[in-house]
Amino acid sequence: MKVYDEKHLKNIVLLGAPKSGKTLLAEDMIFEAGITHRRGTIEGQNTVSDFHEIEHERGNSIFATVLHTEWRDYKINIIDTPGFDDFVGEMVSALRVADTCVVVINAQNGVEVSTELIWNYADQFNKPVIFAINQVDHPKSNFDDALESLKQSFGNAVTQMQYPVNQGEGFDAIIDLLKMVMYKFPAEGGKPEKLPIPESEKEKANRLHNELVEKAAENDEKLMEKYFEQGTLDEDEMRAGLKLGMIHHDVFPVFVMSAKKNMGSGRMMGFIDNVAPSPLEAKPETTIDGKEIAFDSTKPTALFVFKTHLEPNLGKLTFFKVISGEVTSSSELINSQTGAVEKFHQLFIMDGKTRNPVDKLVAGDIGATLKLKDTYTNQTLHAKGFDVTINPIEYPEPRIRTAIVAQSKGDDEKIGEVLTKIHQEDPTIEVGYSRELRQLIIAAQGEMHLAVCKWFLENMYKLHVDFVTPRISYRETIRKPAQAMYRHKKQSGGAGQFGEVHLKIEPYVEGMPEPTEFSVRGKEVVDLEWGGKLVFYNCIVGGVIDARFIPSIQKGIMEKMEQGPVTGSYVRDVRVMVYDGKMHPVDSNDISFKIAGMMAFKEAFMNAEPTLLEPIYDLEILVPEEIMGEVMGDLQTRRSMIMGIDSKGKYQVIKARTPLAELDRYSTTLRSLSQGRASFSQHFTEFVQVPFEIQQKLAKELHEVEMA
Repeated sequence: MKVYDEKHLKNIVLLGAPKSGKTLLAEDMIFEAGITHRRGTIEGQNTVSDFHEIEHERGNSIFATVLHTEWRDYKINIIDTPGFDDFVGEMVSALRVADTCVVVINAQNGVEVSTELIWNYADQFNKPVIFAINQVDHPKSNFDDALESLKQSFGNAVTQMQYPVNQGEGFDAIIDLLKMVMYKFPAEGGKPEKLPIPESEKEKANRLHNELVEKAAENDEKLMEKYFEQGTLDEDEMRAGLKLGMIHHDVFPVFVMSAKKNMGSGRMMGFIDNVAPSPLEAKPETTIDGKEIAFDSTKPTALFVFKTHLEPNLGKLTFFKVISGEVTSSSELINSQTGAVEKFHQLFIMDGKTRNPVDKLVAGDIGATLKLKDTYTNQTLHAKGFDVTINPIEYPEPRIRTAIVAQSKGDDEKIGEVLTKIHQEDPTIEVGYSRELRQLIIAAQGEMHLAVCKWFLENMYKLHVDFVTPRISYRETIRKPAQAMYRHKKQSGGAGQFGEVHLKIEPYVEGMPEPTEFSVRGKEVVDLEWGGKLVFYNCIVGGVIDARFIPSIQKGIMEKMEQGPVTGSYVRDVRVMVYDGKMHPVDSNDISFKIAGMMAFKEAFMNAEPTLLEPIYDLEILVPEEIMGEVMGDLQTRRSMIMGIDSKGKYQVIKARTPLAELDRYSTTLRSLSQGRASFSQHFTEFVQVPFEIQQKLAKELHEVEMA
């Protein structure tokens, strides 16, 4: 296979709402380039992109799939991404290594919530954007409305390149405003005939062409001067102006197509070849220490790993982009995060599951290799002596969490190992055993995301599991001071146990004055790993408790703070003063004072008006205006506090503050209320006091468990 330099490479990512037609567009592009000899269909389950068994089963994309075309002396790497927001990690990884975004729009729906979400990510990465209005052959298509929705949502940079002559079931012709020709397609699609623009369309085409010329001229002073002098620009000059506009986000070209009928993809590929920026023209990558690395094949080698795929029978497939230099099938590179040396034995250009062997890839290209030992997503590989670490991808935080329980107890350890592999493949699935909750917790992007995780456990690894509601990470604290004493005395033949502890506890607040009622002999401030502080004072005078037992008292208090007296939750923000006690010359030991300290703390805590704190999350919900009332009503049932409402295009952004206890399966409820047209993000913000009746209920539940 031919090796393309960084000038002749184009890396694009196909983005779009579910059912917008990304996968069929990818089929068209590789078919038009001769990579395949027939176009697959979703119904036939034979597309190059959606090749995995679960994608066939569910009928939609779940993974980002890498493909390529070779089109008129250029190589175009294509990454087809899922449309559902649950699989946003796949989209973000693909966006990171693409140089141009192709956002596919359904001509029936125009801009959808998913489009808005996709745009937010594309905008964060500041990538050039092309819009492809697809399905103009559908009876309910409305190109003009779809175009208008783009302009309303994304502004005047939306730049019309084409329009359909006869959209709907009879669609077979496109007017191209750059080349000023009409493309007439055969009924079965494929290569079009170039025809003059019909008289009936000339006035409209000329008007839109002049607008396009003016848009191209705006991006370069020399082009603007020439436009003023001559009143027009030639095609090459327009391309140059449009490229500058795309790079600076001043131009978002709009193309027309029917991916189902293979009409329009070839023209867009020609535009990608001629106008979309190559890696050489793209913004350089940055390292964690702020240095820029241009895509230059003459420099030392550096690769960035953006995707890992584990196949039980194949091994680990690692996808990467060459940032600088070149990589060969015999390269040895160093992992900048682990220091491990990785030896390459094979290099591939991927087309779905098909691996095309190559000997070399240069800066800007995208490839894959098999069986790297210690390298995973978000890591950098570099040549010896070229010590760089590329800035990692920042993935969105999970929006749903569940506890997982093995149906067979013997599978517990194996499930943990498999979930670790799944996290390595998909970093947006977070997995960990919570010592606090005593549950194995999975956090993901939504119900569909969890369902896919469960499918892999059961179908690929033969592990059967149940998802159960996770416990809530409450915190316990106190509202007033209290004192207590506890004497631990045990006699069982031989040496006994004896320890007596008197202590006082108070609520701790940052900056509060030091205690004055006791003589402080020692102080320790413990930053608790679960948040908050324990401030421990040794106020023992006269040697009533030997100094060597003070750490044991503190240890007993800490153990009780790990399982609070009210609900068994972590205790935080308390200060403790141990001021008196008694010892026995024979029976006192560390365990005696540990127990005495623990029990004295428990008694004082229960007398200090204990209160329960619950985690509160900030929600930001993007919702169509017409269903905002239903969403607001649901939030009110969840003890939410509405913090504000903003507008974003034709959508409303609801900002609310909601207890985590009320967010279980919220993504499912929101999807049901909005028919999939709304989305949300959540971020932990603080702990606040639980309403009294809820605290009573939780304390009663703990008591019943202890009595059982």
